[in-house]
Amino acid sequence: MRHNKSGRKLGRNSSHRAAMMRNMVTSLLEHEKITTTDARAKELRKVVDRMITFGKRGDLHARRQAIKVIRDRKVVGKLFELIGPRYKDRPGGYTRIIKLANRLGDNASQVIIELVEEEFTPRVRKVAEKEVVESVTAEEPVKEASEAVEVASDSDQAE
Repeated sequence: MRHNKSGRKLGRNSSHRAAMMRNMVTSLLEHEKITTTDARAKELRKVVDRMITFGKRGDLHARRQAIKVIRDRKVVGKLFELIGPRYKDRPGGYTRIIKLANRLGDNASQVIIELVEEEFTPRVRKVAEKEVVESVTAEEPVKEASEAVEVASDSDQAE
């Protein structure tokens, strides 16, 4: 049983797995899109999201923490100068996984993992929208009716 054991082993020992993740994070941040297997992409997503969060913070400690994982200083510079500020207003979800056809050799499910490009727009809860729309539509007829009553009372007084 694998109770309380998080993460995928990916058929590798821990040092090989850590080195593979470092290389894949570096490649993804350098090229902003890579093709890999589905299981690797899902594990990679966790590490990339943490690195982009470091890039958003932008302080010296975050840079040093990123250098521990990303061993290429040019990619770390790109992370802190370009990628981090790009996602400044986004609260997470920096990557997208797109499924491809299975690999011919071993039938492994292939995916493209890429950094999200579109601008982040915060969503308004649908319940709140309905309440706002209902309150606006409910207020308008009331105002019109009260104006009609005032106009009628003014015309009655004039006669």
